Amino acid sequence: MSTAWSSSGPAPHRDEEQRLRELGYQPVLARRMGGFGNFAISFSVISILSGCMTLYGFGLNTGGPAVMMWGWAGVGLFVLCVGLALAEVTSAYPTSGALYYMADRLGGRAWGWYTGWLNLLGLLGAIAGIDYGAALFTGALLNLQWGFDPTPESTMVIFACVLLLHAALNLFGVRLVSVLNSVSVWWHLAGVAIIVGALAIVPSHHQSPEFVFTEFVNDTGWSNPLYVSAIGLLLAQYTFSGYDASAHLSEETSNASVSAARGIVRAIWVSWAAGFVLLAGLTFAIQDYAGTQASATGVPPAQILIDALGTGGATAMLLIVIVAQLFCGNAEVAAASRMVFAFSRDGALPGSRLWRRVSSATQTPVLAVWLSVAVACVLALPSLYSETAYGAVTAINVIGITPAYAIPILLRLRAGDRFRPGPWHLGRWSKPVGWVAVVWVALVTVLFCLPQSSPVTVDSMNYASIALAVVLLLATIWWFVARRSYGTPSAYGTAREQAEIAEGIV
Repeated sequence: MSTAWSSSGPAPHRDEEQRLRELGYQPVLARRMGGFGNFAISFSVISILSGCMTLYGFGLNTGGPAVMMWGWAGVGLFVLCVGLALAEVTSAYPTSGALYYMADRLGGRAWGWYTGWLNLLGLLGAIAGIDYGAALFTGALLNLQWGFDPTPESTMVIFACVLLLHAALNLFGVRLVSVLNSVSVWWHLAGVAIIVGALAIVPSHHQSPEFVFTEFVNDTGWSNPLYVSAIGLLLAQYTFSGYDASAHLSEETSNASVSAARGIVRAIWVSWAAGFVLLAGLTFAIQDYAGTQASATGVPPAQILIDALGTGGATAMLLIVIVAQLFCGNAEVAAASRMVFAFSRDGALPGSRLWRRVSSATQTPVLAVWLSVAVACVLALPSLYSETAYGAVTAINVIGITPAYAIPILLRLRAGDRFRPGPWHLGRWSKPVGWVAVVWVALVTVLFCLPQSSPVTVDSMNYASIALAVVLLLATIWWFVARRSYGTPSAYGTAREQAEIAEGIV
């Protein structure tokens, strides 16, 4: 038996198109992505230069350097367990539906239904969070270079432009997406090296190791340091999300039963190592803690770069970060649109016949791409009226997608010997790793519904729990409307299924 970390040689050849038919689907998407491209899309979605940089200011307030550094190390270890367990199930069920299809097969239609809605909420929230973060950093760059005033209205315009860019890039087909993601890997790794190298060499003053690894800062209003440390884990947990992108692109990946599983795990551990280096480089280079928190740019990492490298150096570094964030958002649109396509293919969404349509020219779900960016735009609109709305969007991402990771893992554990593993599996480590993953996800799901600042007001309220309740309520209501049309096929080949698939090709 091969395991996640040791293999007896090259993976045996599998006819992935035939395997997809066995799982119930006629192949309609172009299988033009290799193993590296599959790893690259999850690595790009995790995007340490997006998550770490965007939520760095949050980390400065909720525990400070100590929680950021040790929290990153600890959360990364638990997320790796989640990724290993999820990769094993992905190897058995390599479809675009990913999490909800796994849950449906292992637990039944209702499990698949609710997992799908949670996963979809998380993916769409991620597009909004990533691209709005890119808009914030773009505003900071324009402020630095030309004195541009990044108001909520102007930030929203930039955000809309970023969404349109990502929609356009995704309409050209998965090959371009794959190429951009491959470039993204090297851009991220080189970017971290350049930023950390510059911050290590240029400034004459650096913080001490004691400050970086032991300094605790509490600006949340809560008095309990354990509680503050716990909510401070959001920086790492938010960043370590989206690695299900490898699974969602399974139907467009060669040797997907192995490549998609490996892509998930590799994306996590490479991000874990590189992210720790990035956070350490930023924190060692802090010149003025209070000034960084209250930066006029609205982006604390930008202030660190200005103080340490000067305006010219900071501008160059911010440009690196913004390009990385654009790569990240583009990869997330690809993943979310495949989820919309797959969920619609199984009749779960309103207007499913539209969203499952695939372009005959590019073999891309065009309308699913447009729906994904449109919903992301709507999710970010409250940012026009509330400074806390962006934090709410990131919380929606985490609260939606994190439980969706654990459900297939839990159902796989419950299935026991009934689960037939794919060619990539954990062997005897499957159960212990799986239970660690489930317990961790249960813990953080509760944790991220808790209020993050005190006193709790309309502006400071953590709306993640409300978002979770709303999506579950809407999913339940729609279940009674669409349950007759929703269902994953047991095997492809009937005349009705062939007609329905053909109807989706335009």
